This record gives sequence, structure tokens and C-alpha cells, in this order.
Amino acid sequence: MARSYNQKIKILYLMKLFLSETDETHSLNRKALEEKLANYGVSVERKSLYNDIETLKLFGMDIEYRKEQPEGYYLASHEFELPELKLLVDAVQSSKFITERKSTELIKKIEGLASRFEASQLQRQVYVANRIKAMNESIYYNVDKLHSAIASNQQITFQYYEWTADKQLKPRRNGAIYQISPWGMTWDDENYYLIGYDEENNILKHFRVDKMRDIQHMDEPRMGAEEYERFDPAHYSKMTFGMYGGVEQTLRIRFPNRLIGVVIDRFGKEVPIRPDIEGCFTARVEVAVSNQFFGWLTGLGKGAIIVSPDNVVTEYRQYLEEILGEYKV
Repeated sequence: MARSYNQKIKILYLMKLFLSETDETHSLNRKALEEKLANYGVSVERKSLYNDIETLKLFGMDIEYRKEQPEGYYLASHEFELPELKLLVDAVQSSKFITERKSTELIKKIEGLASRFEASQLQRQVYVANRIKAMNESIYYNVDKLHSAIASNQQITFQYYEWTADKQLKPRRNGAIYQISPWGMTWDDENYYLIGYDEENNILKHFRVDKMRDIQHMDEPRMGAEEYERFDPAHYSKMTFGMYGGVEQTLRIRFPNRLIGVVIDRFGKEVPIRPDIEGCFTARVEVAVSNQFFGWLTGLGKGAIIVSPDNVVTEYRQYLEEILGEYKV
């Protein structure tokens, strides 16, 4: 009975062998296939083995036969190419919000998408400057809960936390429950954010996912569909700095020509620019004016100057004077 059962799943074991034991540089000849199938308790005749291989090819597996050494059958193309898997591993390993333990688990699963020979090339360490991995896995499951709420058109409730000076997380608003209609997720400055509609204030808000706790789905359908339809995530990402809000305004900023790459990276290739004084250009950008924006501009050093509007020029000057005042003797 056991032998009959093994015969029925023979083709599945054969598929497993091609997936895990072969690639373009590693093949298995008929004898090797028979020996490995025998390890699974499956005996095979030569004709039936060939028939099973043809069945797998008809199923869509890209199985080839190599006459030269190393002679044998091999899977010429896996579902993912090795460079694609390396990219996925790098993304997981360098991601700030995935814990070390969860990174290891995910990379192990990604290795399962390659042959065991290629999988060894995925066991690589990616070093990123100042990388700080998440300390708990709550964000990993928060993301799943939020996507589920979005897919099922449900409002959510949660508590929102913030860091204190003694390095403790405490709930905002004395532990008040937030009720939000979740509409989308965005990634900015290595953090996940939820974009949701606040019915009480009739506005869209964003929340850092790693600071959300006790997320619960509600039976009430989401509100704010019209507001979200007018929302442009790409525009919002370019306009805000570190997801800090502010009053949206159109600014003209003069930059030295050497900063053109910085401007394009921040605002996109379509940003309107024109030549200005010698060695400089002026860009017209839409910005949510905030201290975070001023900090970004200050970090560019001399030569990056707000030209207009006057109220933002004044506000920026006051920002710089307040900082300078902290250093006056």
C-alpha cells in the first residue's frame, strides 16, 4: 500500500528534485534521478521516468537536457531569476521595520525559491549605514491588519504611541482610541505610514504604523472616499518632508547648479526649473512648509535660497535666527 502511495506522488517528488537540485550549472542524469527518487521510497522504470519528465514540461517547467558534461536534465529557468532573488533578500535584510528574526525567516523562504546551489549565494549580509532594525514584530502584523481592513472596506480603531525622554513608548492623548477610515499605505524615509480619513475633523491624516497598537476592525464601512480620490500619494511624498505636514505653498528656490541631482531626487524630473544668476538655477516647487522642510533646505548649505513668497522667506529667516539664538553666549 505504501509503495502504491509513493508511486502516486512520484511526479511531485520529481518536481521537487528539479526545483531544489538543478539549475543551469547543475544537472541530474537518469541514474541520479532514480537514486534520489529511491531515497523517497519511490522505485521508477526508465520509460515512466521519461514520461513524467515530459508531463512536467507540458505543465510548464522549463526542463532541458544537456549532453555534454555534466550530462543530465536540469531546470533551465526557475520562477525567479537569481538576480531577482538577491534583490528581494537585500530589500528584506536592509529594511528597517523588519526584525532580525523575521528577516531570517523571510530570507529562508526566499532561498526556497532557488536551487540549493543558488540559495547559498543568497546567504549574504547587506550593510547599510546606521541601520537600526525594529525591536518587535508588531509592525509586521499591523501592516497585514491594515491591508485587510482596506480590502474589506472597514474602519479601524487603535491607540497611537510616542517616545518619551526616558525611552519609553506611551499612548498619546492619555490612551484615547483613534477611529480612522484606512485608505492606503505609503513608505517614506524608511517608515510605513497609514493614510486614513478622520471623519471627526473631515481631513486625511497619516500615522506611522510602528506606533499604532491594538488595531481593531470595525463593522462600520469606511468614510472619505471622495477625499482619498483627490489624494495623490506621489505628490504628497514629494511635497512633505518626513511625513510632517504643513501649509502647502508654491515656492521659488534658487540652487547652485551642483544641486540639480538633489532637486530632481526630491521633487522629480518634471520639476520646473530655469537658469538664474551665473552658476545657479531656480526651481518652482510645491512644498508643505514645515520645520522639517527648513531643516532639509538648511542641510544643503550656502546657495540654496528661498526667493519667494515673502512670507516663507520671513518664516525661514525666523527659523534660522531662533536656532542661532540657542548658541549666543
